[in-house]
Amino acid sequence: MKEQKNNPMTYQEAIKYIDKVNVYGSVLGLLNTKELLKRLGNPQDQLKFIHVAGTNGKGSVCSYLGSILANAGYMVGRYISPTILEYRERIQLQRKQTNTFISEEEVGCFIGRIKNVIEGMVREGLPHPTPFEIETAMAFLYFVEKQCDIVVLEVGLGGRKDSTNVITTTICSVITSISMDHMKMLGDTIEKIAYEKAGIIKENVPVVTYEQKEEARKVIEEESKKKHSKVYSMSLDEIQTVEYSFQGTTFDYREDKNLEIHLLGENQVKNAALAIEVIHVLIDLGYSISKKDMREGLFLTKWPGRFEMIKEKPWFFIDGAHNKDGARSLRKSIEIYFTNKRIIYIMGVLADKDYHSILKDTAPYADTIITLTPKNPRALSSDKLAKAARNYCSHVIDGKTVKDAVNIGIKLAKQEDVILAFGSLSFLGDIYRYFGVE
Repeated sequence: MKEQKNNPMTYQEAIKYIDKVNVYGSVLGLLNTKELLKRLGNPQDQLKFIHVAGTNGKGSVCSYLGSILANAGYMVGRYISPTILEYRERIQLQRKQTNTFISEEEVGCFIGRIKNVIEGMVREGLPHPTPFEIETAMAFLYFVEKQCDIVVLEVGLGGRKDSTNVITTTICSVITSISMDHMKMLGDTIEKIAYEKAGIIKENVPVVTYEQKEEARKVIEEESKKKHSKVYSMSLDEIQTVEYSFQGTTFDYREDKNLEIHLLGENQVKNAALAIEVIHVLIDLGYSISKKDMREGLFLTKWPGRFEMIKEKPWFFIDGAHNKDGARSLRKSIEIYFTNKRIIYIMGVLADKDYHSILKDTAPYADTIITLTPKNPRALSSDKLAKAARNYCSHVIDGKTVKDAVNIGIKLAKQEDVILAFGSLSFLGDIYRYFGVE
């Protein structure tokens, strides 16, 4: 099937088209993605990938890897989801000390090209691709055009049946921390979820994994054995001499001493250690990455919305903790950074999340909880979250919107207090815009 002639769109037309095809939702499976990419000339086959799956930490690990590889002189493509700042954030190009999003013009051009192909598919009776399938195709086309040396590719959901798993040129598979999330789609046990995540493992391709719970570890090792792939595991015990501050964190990992990262949160040292393991595997594969490249890359890594301080007096932090495992990590960060501080929460969650578990883990540290409704079709209403929060905290306010919730929080807080906004990544961009943070 020949690809039809391109018909470029404006950026606004492209976004309107993506919004329109949202009716097709999120569908796990590879057949439609493969068909779409085949008609586009299989651009993914011209790229090399580090493929990253997991429940928590994917974005942070991808950020560390992209920064280190770019610092070593490689042209790095990054594909992420969900986004916080804006739509174009999902497709990025990283070069040494520069990070750019796909341009509006390029979005219009690629979406116009893809739309023409989709119209042909639909005329032949094939299913209409979902937004994520379309965006995955756009990312591959963009990375080929930019002649990326390597693509750090984040799985959207699960792994085995995720659209990104159409790739066949993976050089390293990475599995971050696995916990219970998206159970309706991935299964109701750690073993089932791990099986879906381990679906990204390819024949004779090295696998680097977080130090998993025993149930997940066994599944990953079994799937790797089937694919004749060697497994490398990050070791939590090898993380030593950790020192936390609002300015950053220093730590030792194995033979690498006094490493420094600027991403805050107790989990970020673990994510950085996993990235270091991946870099050592890439070096063994022949990639030219020096100790200096790795050290500087870690130091320069930025990743918005992950236990990030965006304001002082009062302290205002935002975090993407949206499931039970993320809440536990957030609780540990609160214990590290906010000892003897009065803390005001601003919370918004999606209805399909285990928000009772999130509240149970985090609410004991809150003086006040202010709820809001994220701008997301899957959002839990602020009044329902407030009702649930009152089971765990005596002072709960239904803030309804992001703007009102932030206004209430700032009005309540004294200069030495902490405001902590978390629960869903989908409303953090609105908080950035509230404070004029780009």
